[in-house]
Amino acid sequence: MTEYISPFAADLIGFAGSFFIVAAFAYSNLTTQMNALWFNVANFFGAALLTISLTVNFNLPTMVLEIVWMAIAVFGIMKALMKRRVDTGAAE
Repeated sequence: MTEYISPFAADLIGFAGSFFIVAAFAYSNLTTQMNALWFNVANFFGAALLTISLTVNFNLPTMVLEIVWMAIAVFGIMKALMKRRVDTGAAE
């Protein structure tokens, strides 16, 4: 994939992904009432950006970690959306 993304750009994308994941982690530890949807979306975007970065600077264990991280985040997003739908339905 280096023909599409330079190693420098891949590093910037990876730093952005790391920022999302660290921001979500900090948020989960600092908030008194966590928004699960925001938390999981931030984790998904962070892992997706790191995965893009890893297509240039490949590391298999880290790639596997990011794919699993995204899968868990997708599960959390679906769970949060279903809970929101149930809560909205109960309010009607």
